[in-house]
Amino acid sequence: MKSVIIALIIALFAVSSLAGTCGVNCPGGKCPSCPCGNTPNPQSASAWCSKYSSWNQSCCQCIIKHESGGNANAMNYNTNGSFDVGLWQINQVNWGSCSGGKAPCDPNTNLNCAIKVWQWGGNSFRLWSTAKGCGC
Repeated sequence: MKSVIIALIIALFAVSSLAGTCGVNCPGGKCPSCPCGNTPNPQSASAWCSKYSSWNQSCCQCIIKHESGGNANAMNYNTNGSFDVGLWQINQVNWGSCSGGKAPCDPNTNLNCAIKVWQWGGNSFRLWSTAKGCGC
């Protein structure tokens, strides 16, 4: 019985530790919550970028690579208390305008948000911090 209790305590500790770090979805474990969960969701950057023909495909793929590594559940917790989530790391301040106020973790929703951010940037990737490094 004692070994069962110890195993339960260890399992609870492991689960609570994982929730605090959001698994590999939140680099450095700095996320206070996990709006996209703690399970990675690897996606093909080229497949998602090709869904919007107005984009420079190499720029789009580079941005996804540097923003989320192709993980649709990737999250970043910013120093101002906001989250960036999904393939294109859409900032929380934009969620109300593109995803009904919810974290756009679903790749389709994240794509729609990314298209809006791209349009807000004058039909360019300039609003992504990684755009310059990608030559966009």
